[in-house]
Amino acid sequence: MADKRLDQATGIETVGHEWDGIEELNTPLPRWWLYTFYATIVFAIGYIVVYPAVPLAHSGTPGLWKWSSRGALAAETASAEQARAKTLAAIAALPIEELPGKPELMQAAIAGGKAAFRVNCVQCHGSGAAGSKGYPNLNDDDWLWGGDLKAIEATITHGIRYPGDDTTRQSLMPSFGHDGILPPGQVEDVASYVRSLSGRVAPGSAAALRGAGIFAANCAVCHGPDGKGGRQVGAPNLADAIWLYGGNQADVVASVTNAHAGVMPAWGQRLDPVTIKMLATYVHSLGGGEKFAAEQGAAPAVDATAPAAGQ
Repeated sequence: MADKRLDQATGIETVGHEWDGIEELNTPLPRWWLYTFYATIVFAIGYIVVYPAVPLAHSGTPGLWKWSSRGALAAETASAEQARAKTLAAIAALPIEELPGKPELMQAAIAGGKAAFRVNCVQCHGSGAAGSKGYPNLNDDDWLWGGDLKAIEATITHGIRYPGDDTTRQSLMPSFGHDGILPPGQVEDVASYVRSLSGRVAPGSAAALRGAGIFAANCAVCHGPDGKGGRQVGAPNLADAIWLYGGNQADVVASVTNAHAGVMPAWGQRLDPVTIKMLATYVHSLGGGEKFAAEQGAAPAVDATAPAAGQ
């Protein structure tokens, strides 16, 4: 039982508890603290009446104001979608080739495309769109199928060698070594010649000279006599320094021996046309996008918008 007594030094009653000679005075709380405490109690009662607060068996009390965080989020989302709807409708109604003439819409499309790229494309092309071995770098100016807005839109829509899309981009390089079209020695020679086109092997080397005739007989029909490729068949430029599957001797021999035939999804089966249009504008804006052929005359060489067989 507590033994309360009056403290002689202060004249205040103790609470009656003692430990090792130390006792606690029964000092009353300051009034301001008590009033604050009472105010929090009143606030708490008001809160559980107005807002959802008390958990029940299958739900909670809704509160007089019927407010919920989900409802607030839904309202904010609806407001944002309504604000975007006008811009998206304008982008949808405008042919992609006319977007550059509308700077505000172009910037909105690039921003939307960047968001869509992060969700759908970074898994292969990387967060900075620089790609990796077997996955094209979208920042450079090397294009297999064309680098203007409409060409990029078509590539994204129909994909590369994608089953189920009749208009998907199609190119097929033979597996010269695997299928026995060329013996291993000739595969090595033609690889040396291909590497000589970009200065990685001396053009006058014996292997490159032997490979020149093999290339002319087997490869020039798609890649051209100068090895600079052709967009009609998605053949890469073998004379530049950009390599999709690697440019050392072993990599090129592997590509000639077993054609890669990479696949890119036909995003037209997964994304709406406006999102694809915005994706195309974002990819085009990364630094390697081209003007339309009508504006620039002949289309330049090649790219890696999708995995290609030879490079």
